[in-house]
Amino acid sequence: MRRYGDRCGIARALDLVGERWALLVVRELLLGPKRFTDLRAGLPNVGPDVLSQRLRELEERGVVQRRRLAPPAASRVYELTDWGRELEPVVLGLGRWGSRAPVPAEDAPLGADAAMLALKTMFDPSQNIRASYEVRLGENRYEVRAERDRLEIRRGAADAADATIETDPGTLAAVLWHGHPAADLEVEGDREAFIRFLRLFPMT
Repeated sequence: MRRYGDRCGIARALDLVGERWALLVVRELLLGPKRFTDLRAGLPNVGPDVLSQRLRELEERGVVQRRRLAPPAASRVYELTDWGRELEPVVLGLGRWGSRAPVPAEDAPLGADAAMLALKTMFDPSQNIRASYEVRLGENRYEVRAERDRLEIRRGAADAADATIETDPGTLAAVLWHGHPAADLEVEGDREAFIRFLRLFPMT
């Protein structure tokens, strides 16, 4: 393992999570535990051997832990430790800063969790909106709840959504931040709530 050999906290943090793919593994786990296959789906450009190595390193460093789900699933999943979850504002801050960088080619992938975390990155708390949404990205379901100056996102269907938005990650990003028409999204429910949803995530 390569180290910077610098006593600064930034350098020591990068000793732990600075390897290629490490912070993207953290990104994929911010919304909750995932199986190895789910991580591969969210990071299609990383090979299985490299992903296994990063997970092992992050586990050894106390950022990630493994556990087995209760029956009948009984699957082994990876999740962030309490210390690992403290990386969320760091990852979102990087996302906010990086949103001004050039956008990769159209065929560059955007995973479902990455798209939802982009909502947290771009959230404008000054909108002072209180509403609940269900966002469907392919087979993935997310509850998005705006609570005035906070935005909460969790995996799973919303209990009582004001509006439901169905699309794919790339189209969602294109509508919110790249000038594509809102009509590209399939929407059910309160249209006014949907318009408020669009205002929550301005491109800065």
